[in-house]
Amino acid sequence: MTDRSLSDPDLHGTIRVVSSAVTHVGHVRATNEDSLLDVPPIFLVADGMGGHNAGEVASAIAVEEFEKLTIQENVTVEQLGDALRSAAVRIGELGGESTLGAGTTVAAVATMVLDGVGYWVVLNLGDSRVYRLSGEIFEQVSVDHSVVQELMDRGDLTAEQAKVHPYRHMVTRALGAGPESDPDYWLIPAETGDRMLICSDGLTGEVDDEAIERLLRSPADVRTVCEDLVTRALDGGGHDNVSVVVVEAVEVVGQPLAAESTAGGAITPAEDPEFEIDEDTLPRGLPEDGGAR
Repeated sequence: MTDRSLSDPDLHGTIRVVSSAVTHVGHVRATNEDSLLDVPPIFLVADGMGGHNAGEVASAIAVEEFEKLTIQENVTVEQLGDALRSAAVRIGELGGESTLGAGTTVAAVATMVLDGVGYWVVLNLGDSRVYRLSGEIFEQVSVDHSVVQELMDRGDLTAEQAKVHPYRHMVTRALGAGPESDPDYWLIPAETGDRMLICSDGLTGEVDDEAIERLLRSPADVRTVCEDLVTRALDGGGHDNVSVVVVEAVEVVGQPLAAESTAGGAITPAEDPEFEIDEDTLPRGLPEDGGAR
């Protein structure tokens, strides 16, 4: 568990958090191609893909590039984008038969202070996810870059049908795999008590949103919550590697800006050209049946 205080000289003016991370190979796969980062101010899950050890290498590279930013107290969107691009270059330069087709999803949450106010910065590329629990609000912030998500957005597929669709694991964007590697970003005012969950599809493929919310609302500490989430995925079948990171805000500098947001709190500062929110990248409300999207 990580607990870094606002009183620490190198963390003045940031968000104090407690966090934890757990990963498991699951019951089916021989190797774990997920990689995790649980070091303030960045919390990340990368789910590797490709033949042989390609996915494992790609996800590890993603973590290595973002880990370089953890020597500072806060990050900017530009820095996150630079880390993503550096990782893409390194993955693209991989040679050898064992790393052909290497790629990885990336889902991350970072802390940032803007005009004296603490924010969560969320980044997503692929179908790993970020969820947010804040008071009465529980939402999936990230939007899956997947074939089934596109079919659901067009109204051609229901949430129940998506769970068993033959293309349910096919992503439309990934780092290092295919030409499309542009991530989505969100900037969300942080509040004391917020819990952010970053996870691979090894969790969401086995555990529905209702159960995820229930476990996140548990009064247990973040380590126990992580362990319970992974256990639930393993009990559900554990067909894939499963990885989770839970971050809880203990103290937040400043107060949220007065600007109201759609879908539970995500806003975009108009003065920041890095942020151009599209309707398709707004946080997703829960489906009526509480099932996976």
